[in-house]
Amino acid sequence: MLEPRKPIQYIQFDTNDEKFIDSSTIVESPVSLTINGEVWVSLMCTPVHLEALAVGFLFNEGVIDSMAEVSDVRVCEHGDNVDVWLTHTPEKPTKWTRTSGCSGGMTAVDSITRPKSAAALNGLTLPASQIGHLVDMLFDAQDLYRETGGVHTSALSDGEKIVLSAEDIGRHNTLDKIAGLCLMQNVHPERRILITTGRISSEMLQKAVRFGASILISRTSPSSLSIELAEKWGVTLIGYARRNRFNLYAHPERILQVKQQVVE
Repeated sequence: MLEPRKPIQYIQFDTNDEKFIDSSTIVESPVSLTINGEVWVSLMCTPVHLEALAVGFLFNEGVIDSMAEVSDVRVCEHGDNVDVWLTHTPEKPTKWTRTSGCSGGMTAVDSITRPKSAAALNGLTLPASQIGHLVDMLFDAQDLYRETGGVHTSALSDGEKIVLSAEDIGRHNTLDKIAGLCLMQNVHPERRILITTGRISSEMLQKAVRFGASILISRTSPSSLSIELAEKWGVTLIGYARRNRFNLYAHPERILQVKQQVVE
């Protein structure tokens, strides 16, 4: 079975010295996804929560809606393939699009087609002061990042606490893993807020909508298309979130004590 981290040694240079450092780095590995005995696609990912990655990927692609459609899911002995057996025979996509995501994201979903939401985007509100607390809690969930660096983290929150989190070298994979973990663990909070360290592309926005999230928070920037889609699809989109400030790009009405304009 593959490990998510690999021991390494490197040479650290500074102005007057050099020394050998024993450390570890994040693993990036191709993992194939086999549906009902047929290989569909190969995903570049960090080999942890691979069953959840497979289930969440199929959910976010609209292939399944619930675990009732999954007969079995298992990782092969060598950890480089996930077998998923479904109760129905889905149509295999004829074309996969490589997304703008890091580490080779793949999707067969049209970039401007609204995905079917798992739950109605509700009218939850959140105090502006809580955004920084959620970002702090996201940092606390970054176990692999603290060991290796170079990995993205996303978390699901109900607005008060972190419900679950996932880490991966690919930011898009973290949202697939969260969706898969929720389905496999039967976790379906009414209030759904996603917090991520990754840039918000249109694909990330689509995954959030499919998941039924009302608020999407990132440590970094959204793309122009993700802002347009968030406005169109009713998602409160927040970027550059820090402890004491953030930028609000779409649907500010859910954030209390913030005027309905972008926070600079």
